[in-house]
Amino acid sequence: MTRTKAEQALIENFEAAASKLPGGRAVGEARKAAIGAFAGLGLPHRRIEEWKYTDLRSALKTVPAPATGPVAGVTAEQVDHALGPLAELEAYRLVFVDGAYRPELSSATGAKGLDVASLGAILSKPAAHGSDGMIRAGAPGQEAIVALNTAFMTDGALVSVAKGAEPAKPLLLVFLRAGTDARLITTRNILKVGDRARSAIIEVHAALPGAASGQANTLSEIVVGDGAEFVHVKCTLEGAGVGHLASWIATLGARASYRVFQVTAGTGLVRNHVLTTFRGEGARLDISGCFLGRGEEHIDTTLVVDHAVPGCESRELFKGVLADRARGIFQGKVIVRPDAQKTDGKQMAQALMLSEDAEFDSKPELEIHADDVVCGHGSTAAEIDPDMLFYLRARGIPLKDARALLIESFVGEAIEKIENEELRETVSRLAKERLAAVSA
Repeated sequence: MTRTKAEQALIENFEAAASKLPGGRAVGEARKAAIGAFAGLGLPHRRIEEWKYTDLRSALKTVPAPATGPVAGVTAEQVDHALGPLAELEAYRLVFVDGAYRPELSSATGAKGLDVASLGAILSKPAAHGSDGMIRAGAPGQEAIVALNTAFMTDGALVSVAKGAEPAKPLLLVFLRAGTDARLITTRNILKVGDRARSAIIEVHAALPGAASGQANTLSEIVVGDGAEFVHVKCTLEGAGVGHLASWIATLGARASYRVFQVTAGTGLVRNHVLTTFRGEGARLDISGCFLGRGEEHIDTTLVVDHAVPGCESRELFKGVLADRARGIFQGKVIVRPDAQKTDGKQMAQALMLSEDAEFDSKPELEIHADDVVCGHGSTAAEIDPDMLFYLRARGIPLKDARALLIESFVGEAIEKIENEELRETVSRLAKERLAAVSA
């Protein structure tokens, strides 16, 4: 296979940076194996079904050098500024700047029932090895992206919520882009919620004013124990020139509840891939989100929900607002295995088109191998309803305000899925700020 300039640069960058990446001999060997696997696979392209609408081989013309060390001089005030409304949340914090853990900006150690650590620190220990999920992660259709993550990962959050625990506050995971040189930032998180525990994590990817653009590759392995309740919110707000590739690999135990919400805005190219597998009966998944695109932004949400056991429920709802020449993609696949009777799975994707040049590609799928199930999917795309706009204007509301009200109402249906009132109001404020830029 003839390599593109970006593919060749990734391989050469690894060779140049390998000695600076954390980890002993075993981790180093795993990294070499991963970059070797990538060399054979290459970047995903449109001939791979899962990547039909996001051709990285064509999209990535160049690749920046990997980030291998922290950026000095970032203050807590700068972190708060980058977080915006999210800074007001009463939460524990773990802060990573350009892919490196910053303990002086963090405040999560010592929280009752919550154990946190830096992956980079663990990998740097002499006894570190390539097991326990740090190296072996994989997801169908994501092999090349996961291989790159394994090869280049510098740090990440190791979070464990004890069995039966309920931490007093949510945990805010902050991944901040701050350097003035473009960099590839690669992080990996391992999030484990013990049996019957209850926890919430807000994951934020943002940038400081003046930070250089670049690329990000982040992977999270998520385990939700039997009877546990886990709320997971992700906000991707990295900047117009940034490419953001995210992989989530989640497994749910019996009677577990996993509630997910994603906000994506103001980022050049985004691919959020979520693979969730039900491992225990009676579990419930609720994943929703909104994506707000303008300019030439490209936002891809790809979900795979694997009902591998009976009696589980999944719900998916995504809302998109697209202006200018922005492109939104939704791929949602629900798999019902032969033994997964009594499955209840539904998904919906909707886009509001603010421009004739915007594009929305939706591909909902149901792959059902059982007969006693209730499954359905739907997808719509439309402009602002002129009758509703006329109704508001006839009551004295200016055109700009009327449009804003209708757009906020459209997105609000997804935001309402967040049960925690404080978190819901904060995400609503964040979305409203971003909508003002999209709908202007």
